[in-house]
Amino acid sequence: MIRMASAEREEELLSLLNDNPNLPVSSMSKILKVSEVTVRKILGRLENKGTILRSHGGAAPAFHPDIVARQNWKTEEKNRIAKAAASMIGDGDTVMINSSTTAVLIARYLMGRRGVRIVTNSTLILPFARMNPLLNVTLVGAEFRSATEALVGPLAIEMLEKYHAKLAFIGTTGFSVLNGITAHVPEEASVVKKLTERSDTTILVTDSSKYNKAGFVCFLRITDIDKIITDTGLDDVAKTELEEAGVEVFRV
Repeated sequence: MIRMASAEREEELLSLLNDNPNLPVSSMSKILKVSEVTVRKILGRLENKGTILRSHGGAAPAFHPDIVARQNWKTEEKNRIAKAAASMIGDGDTVMINSSTTAVLIARYLMGRRGVRIVTNSTLILPFARMNPLLNVTLVGAEFRSATEALVGPLAIEMLEKYHAKLAFIGTTGFSVLNGITAHVPEEASVVKKLTERSDTTILVTDSSKYNKAGFVCFLRITDIDKIITDTGLDDVAKTELEEAGVEVFRV
């Protein structure tokens, strides 16, 4: 309960900073109804995680507002999904992870695992890699997109051709049997498609709110996915529909 309360405080503070990066510590204290000492402790934890940049008397999010918004959406569900995904990874496994804010959380739950190599185009992985020296991380790509913390472009595709992984964990902006797996940005969709082609098994990690939603571009059919890990908000009808399409579905 203490850990959950701390996580909630961190999310509240990040939300405040996203709305007003110039908010002083005294104002944060009044809004959150905690002492300034507590605010500074929370800011210290966020700084250690690499999610904020400290300044004299305040702080600002280290990421684009779109990233902060996505990180603060369905956080409890995302962490359950990521933890379940991490349980599928064993010592010595090589996995590929895209820039999904759900998928990158998998790295948080790999403490104690040895010899795991992650190939990714997401810079959001780096704070977890810093905290876990047993992780081996390979970044691919050249062109940086701040709105998604992703590295994209032809070089990323070329680099991925050189690697092979046992598992690929990917997120999405929307998925359904009819429209498949979709994304808003074509260049990022191209990277994710290549990432799955270079892996033996593809696992979609996504919260249930994205079911029956569609992004701008479809980059995979639902039959290209081997497993889906989602939350318990996915109803039985949707689960059956996905399973009848040949996808194994886990609700956590």
